[in-house]
Amino acid sequence: MTEATTPSLSVVIPMFNEIDNVSPMVARVHEGLADYQGAWELLVVDDGSTDGTPQALHKETEKYGTHVRVIELRRNFGQTAAMQAGIDEARGELIATLDGDLQNDPADIPRMVDHLIENDLDLLTGWRKNRKDDLVLRKIPSRIANRLIGKITGVRINDYGCSLKIYKSSVIKQVRLYGEMHRFIPAWVAAVVPPSRIGEIVVKHNARVAGESKYGISRTFRVILDLLSVYFFMRYRARPGHFFGSIGLALGSVGGLLLAYLGFLKIFLGEDIGTRPLFLISVVCVIAALQFLTTGVLSELISRTYFESSQRQQYVIYNRDAECDDEETCWANSSEMKQPTAPAADSNTENS
Repeated sequence: MTEATTPSLSVVIPMFNEIDNVSPMVARVHEGLADYQGAWELLVVDDGSTDGTPQALHKETEKYGTHVRVIELRRNFGQTAAMQAGIDEARGELIATLDGDLQNDPADIPRMVDHLIENDLDLLTGWRKNRKDDLVLRKIPSRIANRLIGKITGVRINDYGCSLKIYKSSVIKQVRLYGEMHRFIPAWVAAVVPPSRIGEIVVKHNARVAGESKYGISRTFRVILDLLSVYFFMRYRARPGHFFGSIGLALGSVGGLLLAYLGFLKIFLGEDIGTRPLFLISVVCVIAALQFLTTGVLSELISRTYFESSQRQQYVIYNRDAECDDEETCWANSSEMKQPTAPAADSNTENS
């Protein structure tokens, strides 16, 4: 690609208490993008650091120039919020995200950009195939989580946890990240584009040389809880009544059948059912069914209020004919309508 055809690039890096990695990280980014043909910028989001990280970042801006932009959050909001802040401020046609601990190698970014463009992808995520992390505390839980996430979301990639990703700005800006949902970005993107437009490529991974890791084994339990939210929003965001209603109908059917059975015993066989545990279970099932059905109706109302008040649509348009933007064009008119051209006759048919 030439400078004229290479898309502009924004590199977004969230950092929290990484003062020892500030200068090496900025230097590595400049080394990795030294031969990048297009315009690029570096956005570093300080997530409420207390160790002098923002001051060190401002020194790097003075050293390298204004293309190194520092975004300071008022307090520690978490990696997802910091990443969202950087994406919102990014101006490039492509957006690259990576961690600020130098375990991701910025030198992989140009290669990933080329791969994304050549394969016409909307998201390209890195795969830390030779990961330099602890086996028990990091690798094994990560492998289990990756398989579980892929099976539930339908987006099967090998490394959901790799922060080194390349996005088309027009796509990722349609996705809003909350809580700790940065781990599920490919799944959220799949709600906007087909999974076939999400790719994966092997990238380098380095051992941490400075600072302390912000992750622990407790992350595994949070991933499970977040995964439930992802599953719900991916499949039932626009129709939550189906989710709660299906549970309500199932419980109602079980409770109704049990009550019918107990009623038969009471009316036709004269058995006492008041003290049976099955009677209590059936009543609880019916009450729970009513609650789930009512919740489904309320959630449908809330869903419609959300879409109408936020002016968000349930669909995403990929492309449209630009010629039809004008209200005076693209209308059928019998006096101006073009007739389809008949296909040319086959010479063999004419000769016969």
